[in-house]
Amino acid sequence: MQNPSYLTPEALTTFIRTALAEDIGDGDHSTLAAIPAYARNRAHLLVKGEGILAGVELAHLIFREVDADLQVEQRLNDGQEVKHGDIAFIVEGRSQSILTAERLVLNCMQRMSAIATKTAYLTSLMAGTKAKLLDTRKTTPNFRICEKWAVLIGGGVNHRYGLFDGIILKDNHVDYAGGIRQAVEATKAYLARTNRQLPIVVETRTLAEVQQVIEIGGIERIMLDNMPPAKLREAVDLIAGRFPTEASGGITEDTIAEVAQTGVDFISVGALTHSVKSLDLSLKAF
Repeated sequence: MQNPSYLTPEALTTFIRTALAEDIGDGDHSTLAAIPAYARNRAHLLVKGEGILAGVELAHLIFREVDADLQVEQRLNDGQEVKHGDIAFIVEGRSQSILTAERLVLNCMQRMSAIATKTAYLTSLMAGTKAKLLDTRKTTPNFRICEKWAVLIGGGVNHRYGLFDGIILKDNHVDYAGGIRQAVEATKAYLARTNRQLPIVVETRTLAEVQQVIEIGGIERIMLDNMPPAKLREAVDLIAGRFPTEASGGITEDTIAEVAQTGVDFISVGALTHSVKSLDLSLKAF
């Protein structure tokens, strides 16, 4: 899998250093007090649940940032199915360094694995349709880079990363602008005026709004928000392949299969990143 544009070495280094500074402050005093500086040891990453593993590549980067001399023997890869008792990797080196890196590695991997697991599960429910699963911006502040990455590992597709790399005209934009046409025309004028090329997605709530977007044109995708399956089918028929379609709003594991069968191209689910239970992982000395 080719890394997306947001997964740059600079962005990952910034995330890791900020997270370590938050946790360590002026020192990991528990470790500094109890463990001699010369002590060396090893630990393994123990899986204590079932799901899709994510964050192994990030763990390498965290260990390297804490101590470049730490050695990681990787046994499992990002995206692999795991079960209770599996060992993802073994890390060996200075005991102090292992202990200092431990919590950040676990916090990232547990949440990333949960997101990857949820993504893979929902994707499996869409089997046999053309629909692709999208994430949203309903992410944890300062942790979006990991959450979006985890969606990719689980087999999903990233929506825009932030407010800067794509335009989505949602209901509030439309209402504040005075209507669909005003919002789209103002957006096109803004892009021309600022010499920007950004995809435009327009959220619609009714078939009348869908028709307006079709007539206006010049957009990337039509979002069909909070429409029941029967209405989604009508919208897909109305659009007739002229624009890609995206179903959004309150879609759950109980409804996603029926939504996918309406013929939409994409389904966006905020719960991928805002409502998951972390996969139980543990870094154990042995």
